[in-house]
Amino acid sequence: MQAAYWETHGARRAVRTMLAGAAVAALLAGGAGPALADGAKIGGSFGLTGGLAPYSPSLVDAARLAQSQVNDAGGVLGGDLDLVVTDDQTNPQAAVDAAQKMVSVDNIAAMMGPFGSAQVLAVANNVTIPNGVPQVAPTATSPELTGLDDDDFIFRVVASDSFIGKVLGDVVRDEGMDQVALMYLNNDYGVGLADAFRDAFTAAGGTIAGDAAFEPKKNSYRGELAALADGGAATLVLIAYPADGGTTILRQALENGFFERFVLTDGMKEQSVLDEIGAENLAGSIGVAPEAPPETRAGSLFDEAYAAFSDHATDSLFIRETYDATMLIALAIEQAGSTDRAAVRDALRKVANPPGETVLPGEWAKARDLIAAGSDIDYQGAAGPHDFDAVGDVAGTVGVFEITADGFTTRTVISP
Repeated sequence: MQAAYWETHGARRAVRTMLAGAAVAALLAGGAGPALADGAKIGGSFGLTGGLAPYSPSLVDAARLAQSQVNDAGGVLGGDLDLVVTDDQTNPQAAVDAAQKMVSVDNIAAMMGPFGSAQVLAVANNVTIPNGVPQVAPTATSPELTGLDDDDFIFRVVASDSFIGKVLGDVVRDEGMDQVALMYLNNDYGVGLADAFRDAFTAAGGTIAGDAAFEPKKNSYRGELAALADGGAATLVLIAYPADGGTTILRQALENGFFERFVLTDGMKEQSVLDEIGAENLAGSIGVAPEAPPETRAGSLFDEAYAAFSDHATDSLFIRETYDATMLIALAIEQAGSTDRAAVRDALRKVANPPGETVLPGEWAKARDLIAAGSDIDYQGAAGPHDFDAVGDVAGTVGVFEITADGFTTRTVISP
C-alpha cells in the first residue's frame, strides 16, 4: 500500500460513503498495487453492492482500522500491510471472479471474507482451497463450512448456524410461541439457518404451520405470505437480507395484516429496516444474531478506536468480527515470518488459541515484540476469544434482541 494510502480525510470519507458508484470505484482502485518487497498483501472481499451493501461501509472501516493500527505501529514483516478491497456484489460468481484476481494477480497471502455464506462457500471451493490460500470468514454462519474438505485453509470467527439456529428455536419456544410460519431466503445462508431452526423448534415441541423459501428481489411476496398466513400462525420467522426482499416482505406482511409479530435473524438486524418500516410497527418482535460478550476490555478498546476512526456506530453488525479476522491474518503473517500461504495457515491457531500472553485489539506493537522474542501469544478479540477447533470453527456467542421504540435492544448474550 502507498505510504499515504487511506490516511487522508477524503479517502476515509470515501470508505464511509462507498455506496455511491464513484466511491466504490475509487475504493477498488486504491487496493491494487505491486507485490511488496517487505510487508504483506491480503484480500478483503465485501458485498459493496447487492443484498449486503447496507452493511459494507461499516465493515470496510473495521478492516481498515485493523490495517491502520498495524501500519501505524510499524507494519508487518517490516513493511506495510496492504489490504486489497474488492466487491463480490453479494453474488457467488462475482465473488469467485474477484477472489481469483486477488489470488492470481494481486498475489495475496490470505483472504478475509466474503461476508455471505453462499459467497464464502463458492470462493472456498473454487479459489482458496484449490490454490492453498488461507481464508478467514467474519460472518459466514452456514453449517456447510464445517464439513468442507479444505486441507485446513478455511476458518471463521463467528458461530455456526448449528448453534445460532438452536438458540433461535429455543428462544421462540421460551417466548411462548408454539406455532409459527417460516420464510427464508433460498441460498446457503437462508437454507442452513432454516434447517437448524426447524430442527430445534420442532424438537422443543413447536409447530411450523407454514414453511417456504423465497427468491430475492421480487416486487411482491403477497402470494407467498398469504399462503403462509393460511396456516393459522400469528408469528412469522423471517431469515433474509433487507435488500434481497426482507424489507419488502415485512412491509407487505404488515400492510395486508398477514402476521402480528416477527422473529428475525442477523441478516435483518440493520437500521435501514427500522428506518423504512418504523420501529414502532415492529415493536415486540425479537431475534438472534452473533454478538460479542458484553463489557470486555477487548471490546472497549475496539469501541474507542473505531469511534475515533469511523463515522459508523460502534454497535454496527459484524464490525468486531471483521476487525478480528483482519487482525488475526496480520498476526499469523507476522508469526509465520513469511507470506507463504501454508505457513500463514499454520500460524493462525498459534496466534488465536491458548496458551500465550494475551494480546488485545490495538496492541500490535506488543504482539510483534512477543513474536520476535519467541513468546506465544493468545489474541483476545473485540468479538471475543477465537479459539479455532480442528475444522477452523469457533464456539462464538449469540445475542437475543428485541425491537423497541428505541430500535434493536439486546436482552442477553448466550454462550454455547
